[in-house]
Amino acid sequence: MTINVYTEQTPNPATMKFMVNKLLINGSEDFATKESAEQSPFAKELFKFNFVSGVFFASNFVTITKTDDAEWADIEAILKEFVKGAVESELKIKEVTTEEAPAFEGTETEIKIQQILHDYVRPAVEQDGGAITYKSFDEGVVTVELRGSCSGCPSSTITLKSGIQNLLQRMVPEVTEVVSEAL
Repeated sequence: MTINVYTEQTPNPATMKFMVNKLLINGSEDFATKESAEQSPFAKELFKFNFVSGVFFASNFVTITKTDDAEWADIEAILKEFVKGAVESELKIKEVTTEEAPAFEGTETEIKIQQILHDYVRPAVEQDGGAITYKSFDEGVVTVELRGSCSGCPSSTITLKSGIQNLLQRMVPEVTEVVSEAL
């Protein structure tokens, strides 16, 4: 199979999404630092580029965050070629992979919130090269964690308040606010 790689900009100007025509991972893996990538041969190799400051994998793409001093015009082709070669050589994203269906836990309201985040919000956030994780629900406040291109994205507050909060408030009347936990 010939591996094709194409790039998409994300709402975060520091990140770019490198899409491939092959499933890379079920779920997602976030490597926000070079140290966190020790168990990922693929991410570890990407961090060898001095202009890479973050790596996030989900389904058929890898989102790469660049350092402030790098320009996409200078590094995009290099990273595209690397991703193509890494996928063709089947470089592992994680040494040990565990595939599991999402297990929603908590009260009936918490399970409903998690299901909505999983079914409606997650696919949209993944389209922008990011991921969202449910953390908690307490006294009307839903706490989530944004990763990948969503972490530090200038428009993530708008996404959180206008998109996710409005959706959850419509579908789960007990929700009064949605906040993001800082990483």
